[in-house]
Amino acid sequence: MEIPLEITYRNVEKTEALETLLRNKVVSLEKVCQHLSSCRIALEKAQHEHAGNPYRVRIDMTVPPGHELVVTRNPGEGRYSELPPIIRSAFEAAKRQLKKLVDRQRQHVKSHPEQDLVGFVSKLFPEEGYGFLTNTEGSEIYFHKNSVLQEDFDRLEIGTGVRFVEEIGHKGLQASTIQLVDKPGVRVGKS
Repeated sequence: MEIPLEITYRNVEKTEALETLLRNKVVSLEKVCQHLSSCRIALEKAQHEHAGNPYRVRIDMTVPPGHELVVTRNPGEGRYSELPPIIRSAFEAAKRQLKKLVDRQRQHVKSHPEQDLVGFVSKLFPEEGYGFLTNTEGSEIYFHKNSVLQEDFDRLEIGTGVRFVEEIGHKGLQASTIQLVDKPGVRVGKS
């Protein structure tokens, strides 16, 4: 992940067992989607007693090029009164959402092989004029600033979504005809 895992505990005692369970579940999410940008988890126990589940579990994930997936298990939902089964249920739902998104991204690319591939900027070296993209399969691909269309190299940031064409270069696979999908920044010198 680009951004370190964030775990928030509200009225819930932080234990090594909970921490281990959460980290293991995040690892299982990363097996489904290798290009997960961030994952934030909030565990909360309700101030007032509820019938059934007294805990709230929220999982907030981001996946390039700009997808945000959220899973929430609220107090009163479900039949559990202990936190670990609620965490497992929330992560099962998160895994299903991620799998659905990854399948949709891969299907989009596979069903139209003549179209450009989709990925995001994973490493950027602006002074040297190059960087690396990560495609939906998790492979890193080199690109040079001259391959970015409309002189948009200066608008690139880590995580920027792009469309591109893969081709074989002098040192292996590289990206060309790079077009920004989500466009951070303002185009300099253009109106």
